[in-house]
Amino acid sequence: MRDRLPSYLLVNLALAGLAALFFVASIYVGRGGELLFARLHAADEIDRSLAWLILTEVRLPRACLGLVVGATLGLTGAGLQGLLRNPLAEPGLIGASSGAALGAVLVFYFGLAAGSAMLVPLGGVVGALASLGLLYLLAGRNPSIVTIILAGVAISAFASAFTSLALSLAASPYAVYEIIFWLLGSFTDRSMDQLWFALPFIVVGLALVASTSRALDALTLGEDTASSLGFNQTHVKLRAILGTGLAVGATVAVTGVIGFVGLVVPHIVRPFVGHQPGRLLLPSAFAGAALLLAADLLVRLPVNGPEPKLGVITSLIGAPFFLWLILRTRREAN
Repeated sequence: MRDRLPSYLLVNLALAGLAALFFVASIYVGRGGELLFARLHAADEIDRSLAWLILTEVRLPRACLGLVVGATLGLTGAGLQGLLRNPLAEPGLIGASSGAALGAVLVFYFGLAAGSAMLVPLGGVVGALASLGLLYLLAGRNPSIVTIILAGVAISAFASAFTSLALSLAASPYAVYEIIFWLLGSFTDRSMDQLWFALPFIVVGLALVASTSRALDALTLGEDTASSLGFNQTHVKLRAILGTGLAVGATVAVTGVIGFVGLVVPHIVRPFVGHQPGRLLLPSAFAGAALLLAADLLVRLPVNGPEPKLGVITSLIGAPFFLWLILRTRREAN
């Protein structure tokens, strides 16, 4: 079967090229894209300066966020599915996304966001790290896969409940609107400063998940076999969970909650690279970047009216896919 698959290098090059294509399109396509391109090549220096300002302060941060966040969600989704050996696993399963969302919401709730825009991503990162700490306390030093899943679900439920409580107790309707606006997930009005703040956490997190590549391949044979091959299960789980929490928590802290990308992307890529989780990581990163950049282009297509939120679009794409996966898994079980 593996002989019939496309070359692994060819798949990665194709997906990387697709992501690069959407990255360039993200800069020039959308509302006012033609005008921006014309002004960049205008004879008037003021027009060129204005166009360059729009390019560097609005379009480029948005494109970079699509690239980085998509790659993060794709790679961590593939890593979690390999670690948990569950095709329905996705990064939000361990509670990092909900914890990051709660941390950012609390910054909004107490009015700290008015002091500095950087306090929102800072609160999100703190919330994600707190969720990971709680996960470690609940699951113990050498948790089973089932224990990790149950602890993650419990943390997500508590974080979502506290987020809803903050919404219901918010003193100002404007604060509620701002919180909901942020929770829906978007790249709008994000700056390069916010991306630079989150990038170290993302890089460290992705490196930790990528370092489990060989161990994930061994886990397909079972935990006992993987241990006999020299892989310390406690260290593997810690690297995968901590890496996912750091990377996904940092992205949620900047962009809000963008769901289903980490679930959908590994399933799209898997038929082209086979069923080795380690081989799935890199192409899932490229595919995640391409998918999220394409979804962000989609939200910018409407000419009139407000721009739809990116998290809404990914949910509309991912929810039917999730239901299809459940039905397929049930048929295979029977």
